[in-house]
Amino acid sequence: MRPTAVLAVVAALSNLLSVSQAVSVAEVAPVVPVVPAAVRGLTRRTDVSSILKSIENLAECAACEALLIVLQALAHTGNDNFVNVIVAVCDALGVEDADVCAGAIGLEGPILAHDLRQMTIGSKTSTLFCLTVFGLCQWPDVDVSFSPTMSAKPATSRPSSSGKEPIQVVHISDIHVDLSYEAGASYNCTKNICCRDYTAADAPGNNDFPAGVFGNTACDTPVTLEESLYAAVQTLVPNRAFTIFTGDVVEGAVWSVTDAEVAHDLSDAYSRMQVLGTVYAVTGNHDACPVNSFPPAAVDTTISTQWAYNNLSADWEPWIGSTGAQEVASHYGSYSYVDASGLRIISINTNFWYKQNFWMYEATMEHDPSGMFAWLVSELQAAESAGQRVWILGHMPMGRSDAFHDASYYFDLIIQRFDATIGAVFYGHTHKDEFEIAYSDYTNQDASTATMMSYIAPALTPTSGNPTFRVYSVDPVTFGVLDFTVYYANISSPTYQNNPTWEKLYSVKETYGAAVGVTDPTAELTPAFWHTVTELFESDDGIFQEYIGRKTRDFSTSTCTGTCKTAEICSLRAAQAQYNCATVSPGINFKRDASTGGAVTGECDGSHAVPILSAMLAPNGVQTLQTALASILGDGFLNTTVS
Repeated sequence: MRPTAVLAVVAALSNLLSVSQAVSVAEVAPVVPVVPAAVRGLTRRTDVSSILKSIENLAECAACEALLIVLQALAHTGNDNFVNVIVAVCDALGVEDADVCAGAIGLEGPILAHDLRQMTIGSKTSTLFCLTVFGLCQWPDVDVSFSPTMSAKPATSRPSSSGKEPIQVVHISDIHVDLSYEAGASYNCTKNICCRDYTAADAPGNNDFPAGVFGNTACDTPVTLEESLYAAVQTLVPNRAFTIFTGDVVEGAVWSVTDAEVAHDLSDAYSRMQVLGTVYAVTGNHDACPVNSFPPAAVDTTISTQWAYNNLSADWEPWIGSTGAQEVASHYGSYSYVDASGLRIISINTNFWYKQNFWMYEATMEHDPSGMFAWLVSELQAAESAGQRVWILGHMPMGRSDAFHDASYYFDLIIQRFDATIGAVFYGHTHKDEFEIAYSDYTNQDASTATMMSYIAPALTPTSGNPTFRVYSVDPVTFGVLDFTVYYANISSPTYQNNPTWEKLYSVKETYGAAVGVTDPTAELTPAFWHTVTELFESDDGIFQEYIGRKTRDFSTSTCTGTCKTAEICSLRAAQAQYNCATVSPGINFKRDASTGGAVTGECDGSHAVPILSAMLAPNGVQTLQTALASILGDGFLNTTVS
């Protein structure tokens, strides 16, 4: 770095420290902001006002990094000022209703301010922050210098099917139960979920869009639909061995939740779920307050999610016993449990690797937050040594664009090492009916290199399509998945609001088996089978378009062609996120589209801070920020030297 640049950094640190000393912030002193050349070119003028003027048309990564310098200075004045300024921006730009602006930033703002105070501008951390919040930077290269410590891989292979009578296992996910749902309340509101009496005009009897008793696509799940699901499972799958639930109990009104409300929602749902018999559950990104808030052990903060882990520990104890429950509380919402059949269930909190868990954005991002990879390896090693088969349960699929690329790479290394022990991996989160294939060689993806399956279950909540659940046919010895059937309730049926009818939508072998030459009911749906299915998608567009329809349980009639089709098949072949072909683009407002009643994007993302901050990409966004800074902190702040 040139001497003048060094002096600039020193000046930046001096001024940032002077600002931070103006308030009491119980945190470690900030790291010196090392500003890269591209950013320095945008910040030659050294005051806040000049930086903002130079990035009025915020449209590239360097401009985002420059904006972070301003936001970092704001964060150093304290959490209250940070929250007040961003709320003012949200209100002025009309990003959300006023209560959503205040509630969302009031909850998430202190975490974002924490990130910014200790962030090194121009580092990998700030690049990822700009990627996640603003969509203005691309994914940095994966850090392959780290890998989880594992023993040498033995010369074993995936066991063949036993041919014995299969067992049935139910998979439900993303129930998002809204205990405040009101039949008759308006389903045409200005928020991301409706069917609540937010205003007098929304209340039952006062609107032209009354919600039905069993739910609406503009709303999360009413208790009536939740209980209808449980009744359907008991009727349609009476001989199930157990049920897996891949997380997300709490509804999408994340701007108004409290610790007490989330705790109540969790206990209420798991109490009702008892009718299903044994359930193995996971921690969803919504199952905390604030949403997505899962601080690793190494982060110094007074904001804790331990209360949620304790709550889940008590809720799950009837199914996993006292030892398993204690592990949930002590291992950050994760546990390992060996059932009576000898299957080891490993339920792992994948939210530690979720890019909207803003506690991850430390000055130097941890390779293994809270030691979760090390714990996973130890449990898999124990299973391998004992000759046990393993199912891994998580919420967020590790190959999706939601996952940090580094963490996804490390996770896949573990999967490849123990591919002979793991029967399959099971997720939720996307709300769609889909899957992911892992490969031993992502540069040579074919049936011979396909090594592991991740099954991603669709959601109960109607916000993403028809309510649904899956039933797996499972080998009782190898615990390989032999087939699965999807059941759904057609929310568009004229009789739905009287009482939903749950019916079969499709089964895998009936749909694809003959086309790929696998019809034996005792044959496993191997990773090679699923790779061949993706080749079928490439060659037969009709079958592919039917698959696209089934992602929403035949609710959406949209098609996927051209680059959409290429990207979709690419994502199915990517249990490692860096290979999923997802593109990064400037932030999108997650607010509900009142003209269609549909969610614009981000079915399960949860964070409302992201669309609020990304609204600064609007033509007048940066100017609105400048106005808010002057209003809250005074004109003197705009003259603060920060670079």
